[in-house]
Amino acid sequence: MRSPFLHDWLFAHAERRPEAPAVATPSVRVTYGELAGRVRALAGHLAARGVRPGDRVMLALPNVPATVAAGLAVNALGATTVEVNREWSPEILGRILAQTRTRHALVWGRDARTWGGLCRSHPLERLWVVHPGAPPAALLDALGGTPATWVLEDGRVDPAEGGAPHPPSPALSPDQPALVLYTSGSTGQPRGVVQTFRNVEANSRSIVQYLELGESDRALLILPLYYCYGRSVLQTHLLAGGSVFLDGRFAFPRVVLEAMTGEGCTGFAGVPLTFEIIRRQVDVASLRFPTLRYLTQAGGAMAPDTVAWVRKAFQPARLFVMYGQTEATARLAYLPPERGEEKLGSMGVAIPGVELRVVDDGGRELPTGETGHLVARGDNVTLGYLDEPEETAAILHDGWLWTGDLASRDADGFFFHRGRSKEILKVGGHRVSPIEIEHAVARHPDLAEAAVVGVQDALMGELPVAFVVPRPGASPTEDDLRRFCREHMPAYQVPVRFTFVDALPRNESGKLLRAELARRTGP
Repeated sequence: MRSPFLHDWLFAHAERRPEAPAVATPSVRVTYGELAGRVRALAGHLAARGVRPGDRVMLALPNVPATVAAGLAVNALGATTVEVNREWSPEILGRILAQTRTRHALVWGRDARTWGGLCRSHPLERLWVVHPGAPPAALLDALGGTPATWVLEDGRVDPAEGGAPHPPSPALSPDQPALVLYTSGSTGQPRGVVQTFRNVEANSRSIVQYLELGESDRALLILPLYYCYGRSVLQTHLLAGGSVFLDGRFAFPRVVLEAMTGEGCTGFAGVPLTFEIIRRQVDVASLRFPTLRYLTQAGGAMAPDTVAWVRKAFQPARLFVMYGQTEATARLAYLPPERGEEKLGSMGVAIPGVELRVVDDGGRELPTGETGHLVARGDNVTLGYLDEPEETAAILHDGWLWTGDLASRDADGFFFHRGRSKEILKVGGHRVSPIEIEHAVARHPDLAEAAVVGVQDALMGELPVAFVVPRPGASPTEDDLRRFCREHMPAYQVPVRFTFVDALPRNESGKLLRAELARRTGP
């Protein structure tokens, strides 16, 4: 299938293998034929309600088949999906609604009250509410009068809505936006990364090639679909004609691993935290994985002893250690399993179709062994950040993506991560801006200033800690600040420690000395 368009991949497999499994959860199973029918039906309803080519449609949903169907339906209309974490604060979601000028959003029924409030400040033409069954009266009331269409968890539009003709397929360009995925940036605000159909195709084909994916492959996916890593697992299996089992029960990791066997899964994707939790909570030796062919790990560097444990615990399945970022539509490098022990700690080699270099501040390539800026070039590199030309210009130079990471290259062409030039924390696989946390913490009425740095943690990779300056006469406690933060940010962004100081260290020009704060956190 050579089309660059995701929905075409679905329709081609559905025509050839309509009964083949496409996507499932512990309670819902959808074949390729069923998914194609639901995508066409949902696209018809979206078009009938005013969604047009070039529009941006927000998805704020958990991992359910309806999320898959919605993204494909939006793309089939030539519109762009804006993927967000449904657990983000109303302030962040409101800013994204304003920036993207979204008129339609697909949301989770349990979040009705949040979206009812958002629609008062950011009016939408229609909400598409995903709910397991008929919506209760309380849910309808929570929407506050915003027009709504009900979509079932399996991707079917509520039968009460009646039918809608499938609109004619628009003329699409591979270089038009397919997705906007949000990631934290140096300004502390979530930043929309624009991914084109060409980007998605290039990334997917490269991964399919080195993982050798085919129609018989079935991935167990616990990573969220708004995360580029999770999204790429779905995209690669749609391209290959495989299937994805969405499992949101990782609070019970043994249950998930048992499902991996019961579902006949051939692949499993995780961040370092995923494998640390499994290692600490599950007796993997008591389980068997007869169909498991490979595992992938990305989302930050994993401790060498954990890498060794994963290889041993899941053998003969192969472990692919990978590196990438949202700006590269997920993937830039991978470590071939057969070189894993020899090149322990390496991010690997460039994926097919990508060129990687280590350069100095002026963009000149550095010799083997020297540390410099890691830059990348390929069809998977983003167009840039949505409506942020200055920030886009800061990362894209003459066709090269400046990743913000420091690296070196050995004589065999393997790359090694040497640090980050950006001040981004990686907390359990999440990319977190300390500035974003600082802004939220500093909104506490008893604080004058706040600064956040990361500390290393064996389980989470990094954890945020905060240094805070109280306002004169105020005496906030750690519990006060922690409670405030939990109300205004996701749990993984809440600082694990608050240190009260009289002033934050700054240089003569007023720049915050983060390195000094990091030293104060101890070894």
